[in-house]
This record gives sequence, C-alpha cells and structure tokens, in this order.
Amino acid sequence: MTLTAGSLVIAVLTYRRPEDLRSAVPPLLQQADTSPLPTRILVVDNDPAGDAAPTVKEFTDNRLHYVHEPAPGIAAARNRALKESTGDSLLVFIDDDEVPSERWLNALLQTYQSTQAAAVVGPVISEYSRTPDPWIVAGEFFNRRRLPTGTALSVAATNNLLLDLHQIRDLGMTFDDRFGLSGGSDTLFTRHIVMSGAKMVWCDEAVVVDRVPESRLTRDWVMRRAFRSGNGWSRVTLELSDSPPRRILNQTKLLCAGGIRLLGGLGRFVLGLATRSQRHQAKGLRTAARGAGMASGAFGYVYSEYKRHSPK
Repeated sequence: MTLTAGSLVIAVLTYRRPEDLRSAVPPLLQQADTSPLPTRILVVDNDPAGDAAPTVKEFTDNRLHYVHEPAPGIAAARNRALKESTGDSLLVFIDDDEVPSERWLNALLQTYQSTQAAAVVGPVISEYSRTPDPWIVAGEFFNRRRLPTGTALSVAATNNLLLDLHQIRDLGMTFDDRFGLSGGSDTLFTRHIVMSGAKMVWCDEAVVVDRVPESRLTRDWVMRRAFRSGNGWSRVTLELSDSPPRRILNQTKLLCAGGIRLLGGLGRFVLGLATRSQRHQAKGLRTAARGAGMASGAFGYVYSEYKRHSPK
C-alpha cells in the first residue's frame, strides 16, 4: 500500500482515566493534521458504565470518534478497535496515558512504507509523576529497548503499534479474549504475526512518552508486573505450541528457564545484600519474579493483573 490511498485510525483504549484521556486527545488530533492519509481518532471505552463519554464530548472535532465496549478486558477493547476499522487500511494503537513525539505518526508511516511490514513498533519512554524510589531506578523496571530502525522483531506490545489491516485480515487475526484480564493478548497476537510469516519491524524515531502514575512507582507494583510478564510469556508459548508433544517440550523448557531465573535472581539478590548493591538486589528480585511467573505459567496458573472487582 502507498501512502496516497487508504485511511488510518489511531485507537486509544481507555478505562476510567478521564484526565489522561483529556490530555491524550489534543496531541493525537495534531498528529492527524500532518498525516498523509485521512486520519481519525477512535476512543474505545472499556468501562461498563461508559465513563469516558463525557470527556470525549468536550471535543468538537469530527475526526474524533467514541465507541463503548462494555465486555471486560483489554483484548475485547482491542478487538473492538479492529472491528471499527474494517473500512480502513492502517490501525495504530497508543495508550491513553502516552504522549506522542512531534513526528511520531509520520515516522511510523515512513517505516511502514519502506518495509511494507504487517506491523511497525515504536519505543516507549517513561516519564514519572514523582522521583522514583532509587531501588526501582537501580532495577531498571521502566527501562525499555531501543533498536535501529528496520530491525526485525518477534514480539511487541500494543502501546505503540501500527498494523497493516489488509495483512492482518488476510491472516484472520484477532486478540484472544482468554488473555483479556491477565494481559498477554498483545504478546500472543504479535508473536502469531511473525510465526505466520509476516514481517514486524522497529521504528526508533516513533517515540511516545509514557506518563507513569504514582500508583505504579512502588516495589510491590513493579514486582507484580515482572511476575505477570513471565506468567504471560509461558502461557502464550504454550498456546502457540502446534502439537501435544511440542506443548510438553515447551512446558519443560519453560519450567527449566523459569527455575533458572528464579534461582539465579535470588542468588544475585543475596549478592546485592552482601555487597550493599541496590542494583544487584533490585535486578535480582526482578529476575526471580519473572522466573517465578514463567514457572507458574508453565503449570497453567493464570495471574489476572487486570481483574476487576464488582462494587459492593
């Protein structure tokens, strides 16, 4: 596809974060102003009560569209974005707590045009609402990868992701609702893209800034996230196993890899205690938590990070 035909949707998934959404919309409309394609902004509200509707109504731009997806889970919201984009050529996912850099969208499009990849992924840089605990900084819990533009990828998140919808439709792909409340549907989706023979590449110029709230700047939160990451990786790997023998083999590998990370991480933590190194302590526990998550996922345990509690 050339950038002289077709249309583009920027999808913002939101759940009870009206202030973040209010801040997210204006810069996305500015991105649409400079897009070479007709571009609209789609807000997918995953709150059963439709909490985001009043916030969206504050804006009068006809390129901004709102849909309500009451089915719980981020996979349902992602699938709703796919459904609402059936007449479009490209879909870009961005989180409601992220701010795009000035040339973000054009950078994604340029890389897409030069590679014709099924998916293009950009970097996410964290910005904190307050100075983080030095232990969290030492553990590099919010540090993310940076790669040369054009680097082929095997997995990605959807917090900065462009999809060629023609290729995605040809593959018959959607997000798996079984991962909706546990997380990992994006991992499964993007790994499946690559396993199907399609291309996914990196665009290092397409930067977005993730505004990390104070509630996530705790040791408890970052450790739970590390555990969930490992748990989700194992569950996705088992899901992608193409036969019972392959599943058993993968399960064995995941148990071993998880156990090695758990023991190695604990060993590094002990070293950190002995040397009074926050870096070794934090990184050791991070590795151990991910290893424990991997082992638990290999056994079939599902850690539902996004589980919602009904009001009493």
